[in-house]
Amino acid sequence: MATRMKGFLVLVFAVAILGGCTRLESEPPVAARHVINAATATVERFATVPQLAEAAKHIPTARAVVVFPDLVKAGFIAGGEGGNGVLVARADDGTWSAPVFLSLGVASFGIQAGIQQTEVILTIRSEEALQAVLKNQGSIGADSGITVAVYGAGIEGATTTNIGADILAFANSKSGLYAGASFEGAVFIRRRDLNEAFYGAGATPDAILAGNFFNPAAQPLIQALAAAKR
Repeated sequence: MATRMKGFLVLVFAVAILGGCTRLESEPPVAARHVINAATATVERFATVPQLAEAAKHIPTARAVVVFPDLVKAGFIAGGEGGNGVLVARADDGTWSAPVFLSLGVASFGIQAGIQQTEVILTIRSEEALQAVLKNQGSIGADSGITVAVYGAGIEGATTTNIGADILAFANSKSGLYAGASFEGAVFIRRRDLNEAFYGAGATPDAILAGNFFNPAAQPLIQALAAAKR
């Protein structure tokens, strides 16, 4: 019952927060390009700022990377977090695919207060974790068998304790003060509207990752990921 209620609250927070994001971007084509440009800036920033560079070290060996350039997190007692982002997977030849648009919703619980804008890079380290994000529009965390280790700016990267994590999440607060970060129970939502606005009709996540769709506007993001070095 508790798990069901938590899942319901995740969806409530996701709808509320993502609904606000939709109002800010009047049309899906505008929203899609904004997400691409912001995600590119996030990858470049994580690669060049010393406190964030730990994330860039894990990009070259990642099965896929998810970038959420502007997660909005707010709460008191029960909190919520959400925003739009992109997933880019590694092809068989080692190059990066075109980006797939996703949204994220997270509900968190405990004594907390404040509003925070955070940029996050998730490095997905296994095929199982990639499929969980792509196929399961449900929660990621202990209940799904997918483990997530979270690191903030200024915190050391993967340790021997978390080296087996399926997903490494690196977070950088852009504004506000909000202690703690967790992706337990995170819900990834496929954004058909943004995918089709950016690529055209029929642009499903599988078709995009298979190389059947491409938009030159995504090239700077792909180049930024390719430039990340260990």
